[in-house]
Amino acid sequence: MRIVLLGAPGTGKGTQGKFITEKYNIPKISTGDILRESIYSKDGIGKKIQKIVQEGKLVPDRIVCNLIRKRIQKKDCGNGFLLDGFPRTIEQAYYLETNKTNIDCAIEFIVPYQLILERISGRRIHMQSGRIYHIKFYPPKTKDKDDITGEPLIIRKDDQIESVKKRLKEYKIMTYPVIKYYKNKKRLGKLKFFKIDATDSSLIIKKKIDIILKNNFIL
Repeated sequence: MRIVLLGAPGTGKGTQGKFITEKYNIPKISTGDILRESIYSKDGIGKKIQKIVQEGKLVPDRIVCNLIRKRIQKKDCGNGFLLDGFPRTIEQAYYLETNKTNIDCAIEFIVPYQLILERISGRRIHMQSGRIYHIKFYPPKTKDKDDITGEPLIIRKDDQIESVKKRLKEYKIMTYPVIKYYKNKKRLGKLKFFKIDATDSSLIIKKKIDIILKNNFIL
């Protein structure tokens, strides 16, 4: 299975992506994880990415696509993979097609604008590991401390309200064409496309996805 998860920031793609990869034993390739790994490597590309992120800008397609390409070429992707946060632009979607990386299934997560604002602005991050908490929905055992290391949690600049509004606006402009692209692929019979109401509980969403995958891909 080669799966793409689509949806605005804060729609729960990361949570469900983890479930899919653990149950079906395929790697989750997250743009966020790859960018974090590059930043912590402190090489030339990592330093460039860090500067872009600190300025609240999006990392250019060329950099993201090159990192994704290297990841997909690893052996653990031989039986499939799940892409979370990629493709984010129509250019990135074309990149996959140009490199003959066919997608079997696209799943779009739908959440109202106001709920997304609440979800993201309450996030707290442990930067070293990427572990994510939420002051309302998933608080740490000790306020503002990582459960495992006890190290301080932070609020990322792009999780602040004004930054979230900007990201949602950018998502609408840049990623809606990607959704249309995959819907068109569905009409042509080249992949499966599904919509998920991501306001449901995590468990309900998990069950919906499990049914989709079992009915369409599991022999």
